[in-house]
Amino acid sequence: MKIRTINILIFAFALTLVVGCKENSDAGDNNSPETETPKVEEGGMRRLHLSDLKFNSLGIKLDTLTKNALSGTVEANGQLEVPPQYEATVTAILGGNVTSIKVIEGDKVKKGQTLAYLSHPNLTKIQSDYISAYSRMQFLEKEFDRQKRLYEAQVGSGKTFQQTQSDYQSVKGEVRAFESQLRQLNLNASRVRNGELYEYIPVVSPIDGYIEKVLVQMGQFVEPQTSMFLVIDNEHVHADLMVFEKDVHKVKIGQKISFTLESVPGSNLIGEIYSVGKKFEQNPKAIHIHAEIENKDEKLIPGMYIKGEIRTGEEAVLALPEEAVIEEEGNPYIFTAQKTDKNGKTAWEFKTVEVRIGITEDGWVEINLLEPLPKGTLIAYNNAYYLISEMQKSQASHGH
Repeated sequence: MKIRTINILIFAFALTLVVGCKENSDAGDNNSPETETPKVEEGGMRRLHLSDLKFNSLGIKLDTLTKNALSGTVEANGQLEVPPQYEATVTAILGGNVTSIKVIEGDKVKKGQTLAYLSHPNLTKIQSDYISAYSRMQFLEKEFDRQKRLYEAQVGSGKTFQQTQSDYQSVKGEVRAFESQLRQLNLNASRVRNGELYEYIPVVSPIDGYIEKVLVQMGQFVEPQTSMFLVIDNEHVHADLMVFEKDVHKVKIGQKISFTLESVPGSNLIGEIYSVGKKFEQNPKAIHIHAEIENKDEKLIPGMYIKGEIRTGEEAVLALPEEAVIEEEGNPYIFTAQKTDKNGKTAWEFKTVEVRIGITEDGWVEINLLEPLPKGTLIAYNNAYYLISEMQKSQASHGH
Protein backbone atom coordinates (compact mmCIF):
# COMPACT_ATOMS: atom_id res chain seq x y z
CA MET A 1 0.00 0.00 0.00
CA LYS A 2 2.83 2.35 0.90
CA ILE A 3 4.64 1.54 -2.34
CA ARG A 4 1.46 2.23 -4.34
CA THR A 5 1.06 5.60 -2.68
CA ILE A 6 4.65 6.54 -3.58
CA ASN A 7 4.09 5.55 -7.22
CA ILE A 8 0.98 7.71 -7.41
CA LEU A 9 2.92 10.73 -6.07
CA ILE A 10 5.75 10.20 -8.57
CA PHE A 11 3.23 9.99 -11.45
CA ALA A 12 1.48 13.21 -10.34
CA PHE A 13 4.81 15.09 -10.13
CA ALA A 14 5.83 13.94 -13.58
CA LEU A 15 2.46 14.97 -15.03
CA THR A 16 2.87 18.45 -13.50
CA LEU A 17 6.27 18.86 -15.16
CA VAL A 18 4.87 17.86 -18.57
CA VAL A 19 1.96 20.30 -18.33
CA GLY A 20 4.28 23.12 -17.21
CA CYS A 21 6.63 22.58 -20.14
CA LYS A 22 3.69 22.54 -22.55
CA GLU A 23 2.43 25.87 -21.22
CA ASN A 24 5.87 27.41 -21.55
CA SER A 25 6.10 26.10 -25.09
CA ASP A 26 2.70 27.58 -25.99
CA ALA A 27 3.62 30.93 -24.52
CA GLY A 28 6.78 31.01 -26.58
CA ASP A 29 4.80 30.24 -29.72
CA ASN A 30 2.68 33.35 -29.21
CA ASN A 31 5.66 35.66 -30.01
CA SER A 32 5.56 36.96 -33.59
CA PRO A 33 8.38 35.60 -35.73
CA GLU A 34 8.48 38.97 -37.50
CA THR A 35 9.07 41.34 -34.55
CA GLU A 36 10.72 41.02 -31.16
CA THR A 37 10.21 42.98 -27.94
CA PRO A 38 12.43 46.07 -28.09
CA LYS A 39 15.33 46.25 -25.69
CA VAL A 40 15.94 49.52 -23.84
CA GLU A 41 19.64 50.29 -23.49
CA GLU A 42 21.50 52.87 -21.44
CA GLY A 43 20.68 56.38 -22.64
CA GLY A 44 17.20 55.45 -23.82
CA MET A 45 18.20 53.67 -27.06
CA ARG A 46 15.73 50.99 -28.11
CA ARG A 47 15.92 48.16 -30.60
CA LEU A 48 13.38 46.51 -32.85
CA HIS A 49 13.89 43.37 -34.92
CA LEU A 50 12.01 42.76 -38.16
CA SER A 51 12.13 39.61 -40.21
CA ASP A 52 13.47 39.88 -43.74
CA LEU A 53 9.96 39.18 -45.02
CA LYS A 54 8.41 41.95 -42.93
CA PHE A 55 11.18 44.37 -43.91
CA ASN A 56 10.61 43.75 -47.61
CA SER A 57 6.82 44.00 -47.34
CA LEU A 58 7.10 47.47 -45.72
CA GLY A 59 9.35 48.80 -48.48
CA ILE A 60 11.73 50.43 -46.01
CA LYS A 61 14.39 52.50 -47.79
CA LEU A 62 17.91 52.53 -46.37
CA ASP A 63 20.89 54.76 -47.08
CA THR A 64 23.70 56.54 -45.30
CA LEU A 65 23.23 60.02 -43.87
CA THR A 66 24.30 62.48 -46.58
CA LYS A 67 24.38 66.23 -47.10
CA ASN A 68 21.72 68.14 -49.06
CA ALA A 69 21.61 71.79 -50.07
CA LEU A 70 18.83 73.39 -48.01
CA SER A 71 17.99 77.08 -47.77
CA GLY A 72 17.88 78.94 -44.52
CA THR A 73 14.51 80.66 -44.13
CA VAL A 74 13.06 83.69 -42.37
CA GLU A 75 9.34 83.74 -41.65
CA ALA A 76 7.51 86.96 -42.49
CA ASN A 77 3.89 88.11 -42.67
CA GLY A 78 2.35 91.01 -44.53
CA GLN A 79 -0.09 91.82 -47.30
CA LEU A 80 -0.36 92.46 -51.01
CA GLU A 81 0.23 96.06 -52.04
CA VAL A 82 0.46 98.20 -55.18
CA PRO A 83 3.19 100.87 -55.66
CA PRO A 84 1.81 104.43 -55.35
CA GLN A 85 2.43 105.17 -59.04
CA TYR A 86 -0.14 102.48 -59.90
CA GLU A 87 -2.92 103.83 -57.66
CA ALA A 88 -4.92 106.91 -58.57
CA THR A 89 -7.51 109.12 -56.91
CA VAL A 90 -9.57 110.81 -59.64
CA THR A 91 -10.70 114.30 -58.64
CA ALA A 92 -12.80 117.14 -60.05
CA ILE A 93 -10.59 120.00 -61.24
CA LEU A 94 -13.58 122.30 -61.71
CA GLY A 95 -16.60 122.15 -59.43
CA GLY A 96 -19.81 120.89 -60.99
CA ASN A 97 -22.82 118.60 -60.83
CA VAL A 98 -22.43 114.91 -61.73
CA THR A 99 -24.56 114.39 -64.83
CA SER A 100 -23.35 110.92 -65.82
CA ILE A 101 -21.37 108.01 -64.33
CA LYS A 102 -19.95 105.60 -66.90
CA VAL A 103 -18.35 102.90 -64.71
CA ILE A 104 -19.01 100.73 -61.69
CA GLU A 105 -16.65 99.14 -59.16
CA GLY A 106 -14.56 96.36 -60.69
CA ASP A 107 -14.64 97.72 -64.26
CA LYS A 108 -11.37 97.63 -66.17
CA VAL A 109 -10.45 101.05 -67.59
CA LYS A 110 -7.78 102.50 -69.85
CA LYS A 111 -5.74 105.64 -69.33
CA GLY A 112 -7.78 108.62 -70.68
CA GLN A 113 -11.10 106.75 -70.58
CA THR A 114 -14.07 108.86 -69.47
CA LEU A 115 -15.44 107.81 -66.07
CA ALA A 116 -18.09 110.51 -65.57
CA TYR A 117 -19.33 113.91 -66.79
CA LEU A 118 -19.84 117.16 -64.85
CA SER A 119 -21.72 120.31 -65.77
CA HIS A 120 -21.40 123.90 -64.48
CA PRO A 121 -22.12 127.39 -65.88
CA ASN A 122 -18.44 128.29 -65.37
CA LEU A 123 -17.60 125.82 -68.13
CA THR A 124 -19.29 127.99 -70.74
CA LYS A 125 -17.62 131.14 -69.42
CA ILE A 126 -14.13 129.58 -69.59
CA GLN A 127 -14.66 128.58 -73.21
CA SER A 128 -16.11 131.97 -74.25
CA ASP A 129 -13.27 133.81 -72.48
CA TYR A 130 -10.78 131.62 -74.33
CA ILE A 131 -12.39 132.39 -77.72
CA SER A 132 -12.33 136.11 -76.96
CA ALA A 133 -8.69 136.03 -75.90
CA TYR A 134 -7.72 133.98 -78.94
CA SER A 135 -9.47 136.46 -81.27
CA ARG A 136 -7.66 139.41 -79.64
CA MET A 137 -4.38 137.54 -80.00
CA GLN A 138 -4.94 137.01 -83.71
CA PHE A 139 -5.73 140.73 -84.18
CA LEU A 140 -2.71 141.86 -82.13
CA GLU A 141 -0.43 139.43 -83.93
CA LYS A 142 -1.27 141.10 -87.26
CA GLU A 143 -0.99 144.57 -85.73
CA PHE A 144 2.38 143.62 -84.20
CA ASP A 145 3.68 142.44 -87.59
CA ARG A 146 2.47 145.72 -89.23
CA GLN A 147 4.00 147.96 -86.57
CA LYS A 148 7.23 145.99 -86.75
CA ARG A 149 7.52 146.58 -90.49
CA LEU A 150 6.80 150.31 -90.06
CA TYR A 151 9.31 150.59 -87.25
CA GLU A 152 12.00 148.79 -89.21
CA ALA A 153 11.30 151.10 -92.20
CA GLN A 154 11.63 154.05 -89.78
CA VAL A 155 8.13 155.17 -90.65
CA GLY A 156 6.25 154.17 -87.52
CA SER A 157 6.70 155.33 -83.96
CA GLY A 158 8.88 153.28 -81.68
CA LYS A 159 6.51 153.87 -78.79
CA THR A 160 3.53 152.54 -80.75
CA PHE A 161 5.52 149.48 -81.77
CA GLN A 162 6.54 148.76 -78.18
CA GLN A 163 2.97 149.14 -76.92
CA THR A 164 1.64 146.81 -79.62
CA GLN A 165 4.37 144.28 -78.79
CA SER A 166 3.48 144.43 -75.07
CA ASP A 167 -0.24 143.96 -75.74
CA TYR A 168 0.45 141.05 -78.07
CA GLN A 169 2.71 139.23 -75.58
CA SER A 170 0.18 139.79 -72.78
CA VAL A 171 -2.79 138.35 -74.66
CA LYS A 172 -0.61 135.52 -75.97
CA GLY A 173 0.15 134.51 -72.37
CA GLU A 174 -3.54 134.78 -71.54
CA VAL A 175 -4.41 132.40 -74.40
CA ARG A 176 -1.82 129.88 -73.26
CA ALA A 177 -3.23 129.99 -69.73
CA PHE A 178 -6.75 129.28 -71.07
CA GLU A 179 -5.43 126.42 -73.22
CA SER A 180 -3.65 124.91 -70.20
CA GLN A 181 -6.88 125.11 -68.21
CA LEU A 182 -8.83 123.46 -71.04
CA ARG A 183 -6.28 120.62 -71.18
CA GLN A 184 -6.65 120.06 -67.45
CA LEU A 185 -10.41 119.83 -68.02
CA ASN A 186 -9.74 117.30 -70.81
CA LEU A 187 -11.24 119.66 -73.42
CA ASN A 188 -9.91 120.12 -76.96
CA ALA A 189 -8.85 123.77 -77.48
CA SER A 190 -8.97 123.62 -81.30
CA ARG A 191 -12.56 122.37 -81.16
CA VAL A 192 -13.47 125.28 -78.87
CA ARG A 193 -11.77 127.77 -81.22
CA ASN A 194 -13.95 126.42 -84.03
CA GLY A 195 -17.07 127.25 -82.00
CA GLU A 196 -17.88 123.67 -80.82
CA LEU A 197 -18.44 124.37 -77.16
CA TYR A 198 -18.52 121.61 -74.53
CA GLU A 199 -21.60 121.32 -72.31
CA TYR A 200 -20.06 118.76 -69.97
CA ILE A 201 -16.65 118.23 -68.39
CA PRO A 202 -15.32 114.69 -68.90
CA VAL A 203 -13.63 113.11 -65.85
CA VAL A 204 -11.00 110.65 -67.14
CA SER A 205 -8.78 107.94 -65.67
CA PRO A 206 -5.09 108.91 -65.36
CA ILE A 207 -3.89 105.27 -65.47
CA ASP A 208 -4.81 101.81 -66.73
CA GLY A 209 -6.42 99.68 -64.05
CA TYR A 210 -9.64 98.72 -62.30
CA ILE A 211 -12.25 100.87 -60.58
CA GLU A 212 -11.77 100.17 -56.87
CA LYS A 213 -14.36 102.64 -55.55
CA VAL A 214 -16.99 105.03 -56.91
CA LEU A 215 -17.28 107.91 -54.42
CA VAL A 216 -20.00 110.06 -56.08
CA GLN A 217 -23.66 109.82 -57.03
CA MET A 218 -25.79 111.21 -59.84
CA GLY A 219 -26.73 114.87 -59.35
CA GLN A 220 -24.17 115.38 -56.61
CA PHE A 221 -22.28 118.69 -56.65
CA VAL A 222 -18.56 118.10 -56.29
CA GLU A 223 -16.15 120.80 -55.22
CA PRO A 224 -12.77 121.19 -56.94
CA GLN A 225 -10.28 118.50 -55.78
CA THR A 226 -13.13 116.27 -54.52
CA SER A 227 -12.25 112.55 -54.79
CA MET A 228 -14.63 110.89 -57.25
CA PHE A 229 -13.06 107.52 -58.12
CA LEU A 230 -10.24 105.25 -56.92
CA VAL A 231 -8.41 103.39 -59.70
CA ILE A 232 -5.83 100.67 -59.07
CA ASP A 233 -3.63 98.69 -61.43
CA ASN A 234 -3.55 95.14 -60.02
CA GLU A 235 -1.03 93.99 -62.61
CA HIS A 236 1.65 95.65 -60.49
CA VAL A 237 0.62 94.06 -57.19
CA HIS A 238 3.56 92.91 -55.06
CA ALA A 239 4.26 91.31 -51.68
CA ASP A 240 4.88 93.69 -48.79
CA LEU A 241 6.28 91.66 -45.85
CA MET A 242 7.47 92.65 -42.38
CA VAL A 243 10.82 91.28 -41.17
CA PHE A 244 11.61 91.49 -37.46
CA GLU A 245 14.76 93.13 -36.15
CA LYS A 246 16.52 89.85 -35.24
CA ASP A 247 16.30 88.65 -38.88
CA VAL A 248 17.06 91.88 -40.75
CA HIS A 249 20.76 91.03 -41.24
CA LYS A 250 19.79 87.83 -43.12
CA VAL A 251 17.62 89.57 -45.74
CA LYS A 252 18.86 91.20 -48.96
CA ILE A 253 17.75 92.11 -52.49
CA GLY A 254 17.56 89.18 -54.92
CA GLN A 255 16.51 86.52 -52.39
CA LYS A 256 13.58 84.27 -53.26
CA ILE A 257 10.39 84.11 -51.21
CA SER A 258 7.48 81.71 -51.13
CA PHE A 259 4.15 82.66 -49.59
CA THR A 260 0.50 81.74 -49.29
CA LEU A 261 -2.68 83.81 -49.22
CA GLU A 262 -4.49 83.49 -45.91
CA SER A 263 -7.88 83.70 -47.65
CA VAL A 264 -7.04 81.21 -50.44
CA PRO A 265 -6.26 77.72 -49.06
CA GLY A 266 -3.67 75.82 -51.08
CA SER A 267 -2.26 78.91 -52.77
CA ASN A 268 1.49 78.82 -53.36
CA LEU A 269 3.20 81.88 -54.83
CA ILE A 270 6.85 82.73 -55.32
CA GLY A 271 8.70 86.00 -55.76
CA GLU A 272 12.00 87.85 -55.51
CA ILE A 273 12.94 90.71 -53.18
CA TYR A 274 13.60 93.98 -55.03
CA SER A 275 13.58 96.44 -52.12
CA VAL A 276 14.53 96.31 -48.43
CA GLY A 277 13.34 99.08 -46.13
CA LYS A 278 15.82 101.28 -44.25
CA LYS A 279 13.57 102.38 -41.42
CA PHE A 280 12.05 100.36 -38.57
CA GLU A 281 8.36 100.38 -37.82
CA GLN A 282 8.03 100.61 -34.05
CA ASN A 283 4.99 98.45 -33.38
CA PRO A 284 6.17 95.81 -34.00
CA LYS A 285 9.84 96.70 -34.55
CA ALA A 286 10.30 95.48 -38.10
CA ILE A 287 11.17 96.68 -41.59
CA HIS A 288 9.23 96.41 -44.85
CA ILE A 289 10.58 94.28 -47.67
CA HIS A 290 9.02 94.34 -51.14
CA ALA A 291 9.04 91.39 -53.54
CA GLU A 292 7.93 91.07 -57.17
CA ILE A 293 5.55 88.12 -57.66
CA GLU A 294 6.57 85.72 -60.43
CA ASN A 295 3.38 83.69 -60.83
CA LYS A 296 0.64 86.33 -60.61
CA ASP A 297 -3.00 85.63 -61.39
CA GLU A 298 -6.28 87.53 -61.32
CA LYS A 299 -7.21 86.49 -57.78
CA LEU A 300 -4.48 88.70 -56.29
CA ILE A 301 -6.08 91.77 -54.72
CA PRO A 302 -4.26 94.49 -52.77
CA GLY A 303 -4.90 94.20 -49.05
CA MET A 304 -4.92 90.38 -48.95
CA TYR A 305 -2.97 89.04 -45.96
CA ILE A 306 -0.05 86.75 -46.77
CA LYS A 307 2.28 84.42 -44.87
CA GLY A 308 5.70 83.82 -46.37
CA GLU A 309 9.20 82.44 -46.02
CA ILE A 310 12.32 84.20 -47.29
CA ARG A 311 15.08 81.87 -48.47
CA THR A 312 18.23 83.45 -47.14
CA GLY A 313 20.79 81.19 -48.83
CA GLU A 314 21.65 77.57 -49.61
CA GLU A 315 23.86 75.48 -47.33
CA ALA A 316 24.92 71.82 -47.53
CA VAL A 317 23.70 70.12 -44.33
CA LEU A 318 23.00 66.57 -43.15
CA ALA A 319 19.37 65.95 -44.10
CA LEU A 320 16.72 63.24 -44.25
CA PRO A 321 13.20 63.04 -45.67
CA GLU A 322 10.58 64.20 -43.16
CA GLU A 323 9.11 60.68 -43.00
CA ALA A 324 12.44 59.42 -41.61
CA VAL A 325 12.07 61.53 -38.44
CA ILE A 326 9.61 60.90 -35.61
CA GLU A 327 8.98 62.95 -32.51
CA GLU A 328 8.24 61.26 -29.19
CA GLU A 329 7.67 63.14 -25.94
CA GLY A 330 9.05 66.30 -27.53
CA ASN A 331 12.29 64.72 -28.77
CA PRO A 332 13.04 63.90 -32.44
CA TYR A 333 14.45 60.48 -33.37
CA ILE A 334 15.81 58.71 -36.43
CA PHE A 335 16.47 54.97 -36.91
CA THR A 336 19.71 53.20 -37.73
CA ALA A 337 19.45 49.81 -39.43
CA GLN A 338 21.70 46.74 -39.43
CA LYS A 339 21.26 43.33 -41.06
CA THR A 340 21.60 40.35 -38.71
CA ASP A 341 21.86 36.58 -39.13
CA LYS A 342 20.36 34.42 -36.39
CA ASN A 343 20.17 30.66 -36.72
CA GLY A 344 20.61 30.94 -40.46
CA LYS A 345 17.71 33.44 -40.79
CA THR A 346 18.37 37.03 -41.87
CA ALA A 347 16.62 39.88 -40.08
CA TRP A 348 16.93 43.61 -39.57
CA GLU A 349 17.71 45.40 -36.32
CA PHE A 350 16.59 49.02 -35.90
CA LYS A 351 17.80 51.36 -33.17
CA THR A 352 16.47 54.76 -32.15
CA VAL A 353 18.92 57.68 -32.23
CA GLU A 354 17.95 61.00 -30.67
CA VAL A 355 18.82 64.04 -32.82
CA ARG A 356 18.09 67.72 -33.16
CA ILE A 357 16.42 69.14 -36.28
CA GLY A 358 17.01 72.42 -38.12
CA ILE A 359 15.91 73.76 -41.52
CA THR A 360 12.89 72.13 -43.18
CA GLU A 361 12.42 72.59 -46.93
CA ASP A 362 10.57 70.76 -49.70
CA GLY A 363 10.05 67.57 -47.66
CA TRP A 364 13.61 67.43 -46.26
CA VAL A 365 14.75 68.26 -42.74
CA GLU A 366 18.20 69.15 -41.42
CA ILE A 367 19.62 66.59 -38.95
CA ASN A 368 22.03 67.57 -36.18
CA LEU A 369 23.58 64.52 -34.49
CA LEU A 370 24.18 64.58 -30.74
CA GLU A 371 26.98 62.04 -31.22
CA PRO A 372 28.74 60.99 -34.45
CA LEU A 373 27.61 57.76 -36.15
CA PRO A 374 30.09 55.14 -37.35
CA LYS A 375 31.04 55.53 -41.00
CA GLY A 376 28.68 53.68 -43.34
CA THR A 377 25.79 53.48 -40.82
CA LEU A 378 22.52 52.80 -42.59
CA ILE A 379 19.53 55.04 -41.81
CA ALA A 380 15.83 54.31 -42.40
CA TYR A 381 14.62 56.94 -44.90
CA ASN A 382 10.91 56.22 -44.39
CA ASN A 383 8.36 54.45 -42.16
CA ALA A 384 9.60 56.13 -38.97
CA TYR A 385 6.04 56.29 -37.68
CA TYR A 386 5.56 52.53 -38.16
CA LEU A 387 8.86 51.67 -36.48
CA ILE A 388 8.18 53.76 -33.37
CA SER A 389 4.62 52.38 -33.20
CA GLU A 390 5.93 48.79 -33.27
CA MET A 391 8.42 49.62 -30.55
CA GLN A 392 5.71 51.15 -28.36
CA LYS A 393 3.34 48.25 -29.02
CA SER A 394 5.97 45.62 -28.21
CA GLN A 395 7.15 47.51 -25.16
CA ALA A 396 3.59 47.76 -23.82
CA SER A 397 3.06 44.03 -24.42
CA HIS A 398 6.35 43.26 -22.66
CA GLY A 399 5.29 45.37 -19.69
CA HIS A 400 2.26 43.11 -19.12
